[in-house]
Amino acid sequence: MAEIVSLPEAVAELVRDGDTIALEGFTHLIPVAAGHEIIRQRRRDLTLVRMTPDIVYDQMIGAGCARKLVFSWGGNPGVGSLHRFRDAIENGWPAPLEIEEHSHAGMANRYVAAASGLPFAVLRGYVGTDLLAHTPTVKPITCPFTGEVLTAVQALQLDAAIVHAQRADRDGNVQLWGITGVQKEAVLAARRSLVTVEEVVDELDLRPEAVVLPSWTVRWVAEVPGGAHPSYAQGYYDRDNAYYRAWDPISRDRDAFTEWLSAHVLDRQGDG
Repeated sequence: MAEIVSLPEAVAELVRDGDTIALEGFTHLIPVAAGHEIIRQRRRDLTLVRMTPDIVYDQMIGAGCARKLVFSWGGNPGVGSLHRFRDAIENGWPAPLEIEEHSHAGMANRYVAAASGLPFAVLRGYVGTDLLAHTPTVKPITCPFTGEVLTAVQALQLDAAIVHAQRADRDGNVQLWGITGVQKEAVLAARRSLVTVEEVVDELDLRPEAVVLPSWTVRWVAEVPGGAHPSYAQGYYDRDNAYYRAWDPISRDRDAFTEWLSAHVLDRQGDG
């Protein structure tokens, strides 16, 4: 059964230096507060995994948490580049960053394979790209029934997964709805998992098309109201578009970023 704890307690147990971790969310329910707590706890040499890394990964990379990024698209949505990400790739600041790039379908299938306990997934994809030649987790495979050459992608084995959701009950059952992406698969693919939630309630109500993660699939739950900001949580708050726009000039300059990091992350206490 999932244990309900504070965010600092959960991150201290969940994330270890050198881990492969995913903070998943697609435009919605992005676990930003958890990313900031990882920064505060000064975790290092992490392999960060996410289909669409945006500004929270830019902040974690700039804070020196990351050794490698595994992804299929990266950017500041609706604004432009991730400048801390670019600085790490182009200049090795604050540390060199290795990258492993995939297609969206490839990443999704890698999560599904790991969640299903399989060593790889098979799809039609990557054909015509140089990823087959340069990505060690992607290999051609011949169908034993038809002889067709397909693409195999290695399962995405995670040490830890973090997602954000709208609510959990006091037994640790989690409920999320709206754009849910691959949160369920990430949790099931991970050895350890944390779900931050807007609120803990006595009982989950029925909600059509909601995803429910039973408490036995989750290790820790932390109540963190606003934990997805500046992304949005359907039914709780809207996307803070001004934040995304403001991030662009801050992230372009190392000194401006360092000042922002101290004022808005390092000098603040973790929520929960």
